[in-house]
Parts: sequence; structure tokens; C-alpha cells
Amino acid sequence: MTKIAVISTRDRVYGVNKSLELLGINLVKGKNVILKPNFNTADPPPASSSMETVRQLIIKLKEMGAKTITVAERSGPANTAKTFKKKGLYSLAEELDFGIVDLTTVSKEEYIFKKPEDSHWKDGFLFAKIYDDAECIIETCCLKTHMYGGHFTLSLKNAVALVRKEYMSELHSSKNQREMIAEINAVYKPDLVVIDGVISFIDGGPMEGTRKEANVFVAGTDKIAIDAVGVAVLRILGTTPEVTNGSIFDQAQIKRAIELGLGISSPKEIEFITDSEEAEKLVLQIKEKLAE
Repeated sequence: MTKIAVISTRDRVYGVNKSLELLGINLVKGKNVILKPNFNTADPPPASSSMETVRQLIIKLKEMGAKTITVAERSGPANTAKTFKKKGLYSLAEELDFGIVDLTTVSKEEYIFKKPEDSHWKDGFLFAKIYDDAECIIETCCLKTHMYGGHFTLSLKNAVALVRKEYMSELHSSKNQREMIAEINAVYKPDLVVIDGVISFIDGGPMEGTRKEANVFVAGTDKIAIDAVGVAVLRILGTTPEVTNGSIFDQAQIKRAIELGLGISSPKEIEFITDSEEAEKLVLQIKEKLAE
């Protein structure tokens, strides 16, 4: 069983705090933490991570005793340094004292070659060494669809930026794109994932789409469970045929992740924890979607 926290809120500070409180785990104390947000562009949430969410996560990680915190990310198609500046990451780093690594500026030697077994990648890929060496990885992602072949972009898709940019043409031109996304996740494991679903894209994405209030935070340690719940919420909101059709656990990203043993393989393995009666009602809807 894996615990998944579901919080009904439009308050991002509360969402972060309650996520960590409900899960009741501290995996960061005394560790050097690498934080992975979703900054593929500087567009407002859910196109990219809310700075309110990022700020509160950093505050809480410090309160929980993290030794150091470093945000390491690569944007795309936007320029990474410009994205960081527009998002206010550099000024936030000065205020809260954390490190920043622009993955587009580090040398090739700061990547490590990975070739997952039976991979759909032609000849493996170069993966960011800072994540390969990390003592502790915390991820925060958005709740949205993906119009360029991913179908949805949640926690599994959040890993794409950890692959060196020159491999993106292979990924985006492949008919096996969704399986390849899952395969990136076979080479590392985050300690915690938090979805900020206050606002979602129910179509389009990742940069532009139809916005809809979901007013939810979802958090846990199992990426398959996180993404399955995220897809369920998108279905509740009303989303694209690609995200709606078939069993959630047969969605290509999720199915391949299960084949690779990256987490749970059935909705029966999820233990939901909630903060309110409203969240309990949402969980009942999520369970219905997961059972379809």
C-alpha cells in the first residue's frame, strides 16, 4: 500500500503544509535536497509551477531540517535562465538562501549515460548527474494535459527535463513517446511528489490550454499512484479523449511504469488520506474513475 494525500483547497500555502502533515514523513532532515519544479516555460500556472507553491515547499523543507536545498531544472522550449528570472527564482533564492542549477549550462560531464533494459530509447540517454547523485529528491508538478504526444503531464512527465536537451528530438518524434517518458523514471526515484492542482489544463498544454479550477493538492511517494490519481481528477473535470478513454492503468505512461516496477500496479494499493469532508467526496469520485 502507498499513502496518497488529497487536499481540497485553493490556498497553496495550506496545500503544501497539509500535504506534508498528512503524509507524516520527514525524508529531508540532515540531507542535501534537490528540488524539481515544472519550469518548462515562465507561463502562469498550470503551465509552470506556482512560485507560491515552490516558496512554501522550500520554507517547509528548511523547517523539516534539510541541510541544503538546490533547485535544478531545464526549461524547454523557453530559455532556462530567462524562465528562472521571469518566475522570480533568483530573487527567491537570495531571500530564502538556496542554490540554483540551470541544467542547460552544465557540461556534458555533469550528465551520466543511462540505458534502461528493453528501453524504447534508441541508444539510451544522458541523465543529469545532480539527480543521479542526490541524497534526497523532492518534486512538484502541475495538473494538465499535453497536446504534443504525452497526453498528460504529471509526475512521470516531470522527469523529461532531467534528460539532456539534445535527446528531445528523439523523444518528441517517437510513436513510443509515452513509454519513453516512463523509462526515464526507471533511472531514479524521488522521495516525495506534490501536485499543485489548484488550476488545471483540461486540454491543450503544456504551455496553453483550457483552464479549470480543480482546487486540489495530491501528494505521495509513488509516481504511478500520483499520476493515476491525477488522471482521475482530469477525468472528473472533463478532459481530452486521449486522457479519458480506457482504464487509467492502461494509459501508456502508467502502463509502462508498472511494467518497469516503478510503483503500484493496482488502485487497490492506494490508501487515501484527506483533510476534509470535501476531500473525502473527491476521493470517492477518484475511486470511481480508477475502477473504470
